[in-house]
Amino acid sequence: MRGAESPGTATGTVKFSRRILWLLYQPYKWLVFLPLLIISTCFFVGLGVVFIFLFDDRVANRTTGVWWSRFNAFITPMRVTVIGRENIAREQSYIVASNHQSSYDIFVLFGWLGIDLKWVIKKELKKYPVFGYATEKGGNIIIDRSNPKEAYRSLQRARQKIQGGTSIIMLPEGTRSRTGELGEFKKGAFVLARDLALPILPVSISGTRKILPPKTLDLFPGRATLRIHAPVDTGAYGENSVDELIRDVREVIRKGLEEPL
Repeated sequence: MRGAESPGTATGTVKFSRRILWLLYQPYKWLVFLPLLIISTCFFVGLGVVFIFLFDDRVANRTTGVWWSRFNAFITPMRVTVIGRENIAREQSYIVASNHQSSYDIFVLFGWLGIDLKWVIKKELKKYPVFGYATEKGGNIIIDRSNPKEAYRSLQRARQKIQGGTSIIMLPEGTRSRTGELGEFKKGAFVLARDLALPILPVSISGTRKILPPKTLDLFPGRATLRIHAPVDTGAYGENSVDELIRDVREVIRKGLEEPL
C-alpha cells in the first residue's frame, strides 16, 4: 500500500501547480489585463475630471476612484476581505497610516476603506496630462520632497481640506517593503496628526505582496486583507512623545499583519 505523501513532496506539488498556473496567466496578463488597466485608468481619470467639474472632488473620489480600484482588482482578479470597518466614525477625519507592501495597496485602500481620502503626492506627477490635473483638482496634497520646509507648508495648507470625514492617507514607511517585513516609520504623518489634532487610523494590508511584489511585473491573482484598527488619540501624547506615538501605531499595524488571514 502506498504511504502518505511526505511534506516535501506535497510542497513540491504545490510549487509545480503554481508554476503551471503562472505560465497560463502570462498571456492574460499581457494581452488582457494590461490593456484594460491602461484603458480603465484613462477612462476613470477623465470621468473623475468631469465629476469634479459637475460636482466636487469628494463625489469624484467616492465614485470614480472606487470604481477604478474595484474594476482593476476584479480583472486581476484580487479578492479583498475587510475587517474592522466598525472602527471608522462616519463624520470623523483621520490621518490614515498604512503599511506598504505593493502597488496594489492603492487599489485596496481606495476601493475598500470606504472613506474620502486625500493622497500626499509628489509634485513630479503634476506634469502628466489629465492625471496631474485630476490629482490637483481632486484635492490631493502636492508636495515638493526636495524641499522639506515647503513640503511641510503644503501639508499645513491641507488643514482646510481635512474635515467632515475627509482624511489624509500616509504610508509612513516611505516606500514599499522589499522583504515584506514592516519597515521603520518616518515622523511626518504623526507630527501632522498631532498638529491638526486628528486621530490616527492604523490599517494593516496583507496579501498584496504576493499579488504584485515590489519593483516587479510579476502579477498573479490572489487575496488581500484590509484590517482597520481602532483609532489612536494623538491628544493623549505630549509634544515630546512623537517617538512613543510612532512605536504604538507601528506595533498595532505589525500585530495586524501577523493575524491569520
